[in-house]
Amino acid sequence: MSYAYNRLNKEDVALLMVDHQAGLLSLVRDFSPDEFKNNVLALADIAKFFDIPAILTTSFEDGPNGPIVPELKEKFPQAPYFARPGQINAWDNEEFVAAVKATGKKQLLIAGVVTEVCVAFPVLSALEEGYEVFVVTDASGTFNPITRNAAWDRMSQAGAQLMTWFAVGGELHRDWRNDIEGFGGLLAGHLPAYANLMQSYAQQSLSSQS
Repeated sequence: MSYAYNRLNKEDVALLMVDHQAGLLSLVRDFSPDEFKNNVLALADIAKFFDIPAILTTSFEDGPNGPIVPELKEKFPQAPYFARPGQINAWDNEEFVAAVKATGKKQLLIAGVVTEVCVAFPVLSALEEGYEVFVVTDASGTFNPITRNAAWDRMSQAGAQLMTWFAVGGELHRDWRNDIEGFGGLLAGHLPAYANLMQSYAQQSLSSQS
């Protein structure tokens, strides 16, 4: 059976950030706190870099789930934002779904907390409605690797593609010649090892000009 490699298309994709809330982040144990926050903000920066529309949503903010991570809201001050009154599956919120459909995009990048609920439920719902769905695995977190892997299996078997934020950036960028310093700078801002690489590149460029 042949396989069709359907790449992320920056002209046809939207980003859904689901339930990255202060209370829920305390449940994430499959990443360290600093690592996880870096991954989430890296994904946000990628969306901004490629001018990808973002939609933010939270669940039961007035309860223990808490408010959205403030840095995320600051990155998307104009993005549609839905504080769901109680629906666990974001796709059960009519306003949220209407905003997704209003983007006119056929591809969806989805990340959230926790993976097997707040991510998996809307992923499965979006797949059912015909969207091409990409789950950003390292910007989604949960209790432990067992629950995470079960969720990954469930989503991938349903047709979702599993990616990391770094892979998302690379697939959207396609060609280094599009913007070496801009994209490289974004990566360097979230990966210390990549910052070293970019410093080496800058020194080589200076040497070649002298």
